[in-house]
Amino acid sequence: MSKQKTLMSQKNIENSWRLVNAQGKVLGRLATQIATALSGKDKVDYAPHIDNGDFVVVVNCRELVIKNADKVYQWHTGFPGGIKSEKATHRLEKHPERVLFLAVKRMLPRNILRNAMLKKLKLFPGAEHLHAAQNPQQWLNDDE
Repeated sequence: MSKQKTLMSQKNIENSWRLVNAQGKVLGRLATQIATALSGKDKVDYAPHIDNGDFVVVVNCRELVIKNADKVYQWHTGFPGGIKSEKATHRLEKHPERVLFLAVKRMLPRNILRNAMLKKLKLFPGAEHLHAAQNPQQWLNDDE
């Protein structure tokens, strides 16, 4: 009886670039799809210990739809009585990319690869982005 080994290689990982237009998309549904692409779970050669996800460029973060308009973000400053809070609608007006970033970050696995996955997420509040040279392919069209 011969022993067979499973070969897992990190050498030939190909990361593609995906472009997402967030206009009119629901925050939670979009964040789950982006987290899946960043972690590489939609690829055939997925392995939880290898970062083989794709780069994701998101434009028009300002036009995201939040279903729960009463959502409140809370954090603590570290000082006594330092509980701060902010409504999601206010944060979407002020810093629209932070809303999507935080949603995607909380959906990724809590391990050492999370920071590497988040570096591949590029968020822009408007329609213009800085990654035209990478030729990102349109992803998550409205007809899907």
